[in-house]
Amino acid sequence: LSLYDSTCQIAQEIAEKIQERNRYQRNGESTAKLNVIIRSSLQNLREKIDHLKDLLLRAISTYQITQLEGDRRQNLVDDLLTRQRQLQASYKNEGTEPDVIRSSLMTGGVKRGVTNPWLLEESEETRGLGFDDIRQQQRRIIQEQDAGLDALSSIISRQKQMGQEIGNELDEQNEIIDDLTNLVENTDDKLRNQTRHVKMVDQKSTSCG
Repeated sequence: LSLYDSTCQIAQEIAEKIQERNRYQRNGESTAKLNVIIRSSLQNLREKIDHLKDLLLRAISTYQITQLEGDRRQNLVDDLLTRQRQLQASYKNEGTEPDVIRSSLMTGGVKRGVTNPWLLEESEETRGLGFDDIRQQQRRIIQEQDAGLDALSSIISRQKQMGQEIGNELDEQNEIIDDLTNLVENTDDKLRNQTRHVKMVDQKSTSCG
């Protein structure tokens, strides 16, 4: 979620740079430096979005988040991809007039029937909340998830300790069994010796008779 926030900030900064670049173009000023910055920022934006996709896939596959939360975050990533494509098109002035794109990106309005791709489909949980409220809500969710992970870690630690204690108990029981086996073997040897001795005495007594 922190990476998502920073990625959104980069997208916003790119939109502002594109607006500044277009203003320079209208005034006949040099835009070479801004173009270099925008290209680098667009590349950085794409890399961060790819990283977000990898992190989200890992979080879903390892059950760090619920499927519902995974779907919500996937929608956020998809929205970022849409922003990235729109910014790329705006940078290259593809398909739409620069003023129209700038207005759509910066004001959040709809112009000439084009829906603003910057607008999120807001959920019931965040509707009516400000940016700070949403950030606090995200922090609370992260804290709850961290607490859940801490509890899970504690359970795993206890299970590991129990496994080690069971292993130690089994080792002790095996030693006792080995001792009993040796004792039984010794007793069995003595019993066989006594049996042979009794047979010998019986045979002698019979011969004497």
